[in-house]
Amino acid sequence: MSEEKTTGNGGEIHQTSGDKNPILTTQQGTPVSDDQNSLKIGHRGPTALEDFHFREKIFHFDHERIPERVVHARGFGAHGFFELYDSISEYSSADLFQRKGEKTPAFVRFSTVAGNKGSFDLARDVRGFAVKLYTKEGNWDLVGNNIPVFFIQDAIKFPDLVHAAKPEPDRGFPQAQTAHDNFWDFISLMPESMHMVMWTMSDRAIPRSFRFMEGFGVHTFRLVNAEGKSTFVKFHWKPKQGLQSVVWNEAVKINGADPDFHRRDLWDAIQMGDYPEWELGMQLFDEDFADKFDFDVLDATKIIPEEEVPVRPVGRLVLDRVVDNFFAETEQVAFCTQNIVPGIDFSNDPLLQGRNFSYLDTQLKRLGGPNFTHIPINAPKCPFHHFQQDGHMAMTNPKGRANYEPNSWGAEGGPRESPEKGFRSYPSQESGSKERVRSESFADHYSQARQFYISQTPIEQNHIADALVFELSKVEKVEIRTRLVAHLLNIDKGLAENVAKGLRIKDMPAPAKAAKPTRMDLKESTPLSIQKNTPKSFKGRKIGVLLSDGADIDTFKMIKKAAEAEGAMIEIVAPMVGGVEASDGSWIEAKQKIDGGPSVLYDAVALLISDQGAQTLMKESTARDFVADAFAHMKFIAYLPSAMPLMEKAGIAESLDEGCIKLVTPDSASTFIMECRKIRFWDRESKVNVV
Repeated sequence: MSEEKTTGNGGEIHQTSGDKNPILTTQQGTPVSDDQNSLKIGHRGPTALEDFHFREKIFHFDHERIPERVVHARGFGAHGFFELYDSISEYSSADLFQRKGEKTPAFVRFSTVAGNKGSFDLARDVRGFAVKLYTKEGNWDLVGNNIPVFFIQDAIKFPDLVHAAKPEPDRGFPQAQTAHDNFWDFISLMPESMHMVMWTMSDRAIPRSFRFMEGFGVHTFRLVNAEGKSTFVKFHWKPKQGLQSVVWNEAVKINGADPDFHRRDLWDAIQMGDYPEWELGMQLFDEDFADKFDFDVLDATKIIPEEEVPVRPVGRLVLDRVVDNFFAETEQVAFCTQNIVPGIDFSNDPLLQGRNFSYLDTQLKRLGGPNFTHIPINAPKCPFHHFQQDGHMAMTNPKGRANYEPNSWGAEGGPRESPEKGFRSYPSQESGSKERVRSESFADHYSQARQFYISQTPIEQNHIADALVFELSKVEKVEIRTRLVAHLLNIDKGLAENVAKGLRIKDMPAPAKAAKPTRMDLKESTPLSIQKNTPKSFKGRKIGVLLSDGADIDTFKMIKKAAEAEGAMIEIVAPMVGGVEASDGSWIEAKQKIDGGPSVLYDAVALLISDQGAQTLMKESTARDFVADAFAHMKFIAYLPSAMPLMEKAGIAESLDEGCIKLVTPDSASTFIMECRKIRFWDRESKVNVV
């Protein structure tokens, strides 16, 4: 065996090869010279349609699964609207951006990426954030994620990435996890993935709710105004409810208690009238900025820090209606990145170019034919006219004699093109030789990964290290673990050492060879941290109130009143699901029985149990877990003195801190809610160490 070095991604890929390895070919048997880069016009130019190897590879990949999606199979959707704050006609002629206050119907589908339809919600994974906007000039699909970068730079590597992340093919597991050899083997051979690794090993990959996560368009797009002037843009969806994630131990327990946790959360919030909202923000910049920026704006593994190009809010997205039928809408909705409208256009980002090429194939396979736009959830809400006809499950066909153009049938001849109103591609100038190549401007793989890491709080940095140790501990081949640590040395030495220590790697490897040295001058970026961007209220969160017979009714009313004033929800947990008889003899209905309503389902808890209730519940393991887990997961806990025996049995009575609020005064409930605005009592984490 010999070591072969394949260049072309701005760095080096090391993979063992030798005389026993066959030559990679297409399905037609044509030898492949470069499986790392799609064919482009110039180093930074668009992908060439004649790239038969990429076409065949992505075509076969798109058709691997029937009928569920290959990626983003587990999803959940809702209807709503987008409302424009003010006209941005100076940047875009898109109809939905012209009139202040105008509302555009929307459908949003959230998803995990790696798991199948039957997997659990709280996998450590990227989340899809796909928005279909039914504009007056056609459907615009902004098909994004909750992370602004991606693992790869060129779409030709997408089948390899997903194959590596999916269950290993010989054994069919693990499901909805990347903690296995194949994934980390691939990642450790692709230095361009290191920025995304930092994001997916952070708390961003285990969000508390769809409602509390950001969305990103990932790629650089163009906005084009009525005069034909182009402005580059990156799209952001910022949750008005604030950012929030869970800790890993909590995620594992949520998956056991309620694998539909994210789905149920969104459904319940909308049904209760607590409509989630996001602001659509834009980072707008011109060619001059793109040329001077330290990184290539066409590289999907890079961001533009908000300190350099601020995010301009332009409108809000509100989800206010659940679907009528899950299959008809959420399962059959088809998003295509190529679906844009006049006033929006693509850039030459090679990952975006490949997605544009790929998605139509995917819908053909999943939905059975070319007429998937006839399905109501996919149909435009504006008038549409064309000469496309027949095919599998055609619901409508062109009327009249003419089914072609040009024709001479006059007014009866059907639709005609419109040079004035029709979509026009931005006439960018492209030149260069046809090559399978990666631009050298894509070659810095570590600097922004480092910037993301140093932008986190120390607690968040510990979470990243713990996640890496956990994932790599499931990798059997020691050399794969070591190879990844070698990459981490190019990001942060302390991080690499912590991971190596957690894996008991005794001899530190040399840093991985870098195509470009890591820049140490990039500054921290506050928007990259969740904990530095916590919400200012507890609105939309849920408190689990543990009650027993004899619970003090006045305290319960105070907690309920304070929560409602904040816009938070309460859910009653009791020894029996029927409910409890309060201290005044009134009956309080319960939502959950104690063994079906663990504290991991709530953002904070209140222990409103009587003396007798405490004596009974302290004997129940699920009640002890309710208290112990809430404490271990850094949640705020309100409690009556009568709950102390249960807290003692749960092992936390000697460790009570400022995150535990005793309900002894009339304003104690309000104090508790005010503390809950911090979401977590992070000072406790070093004591409990459960991440």
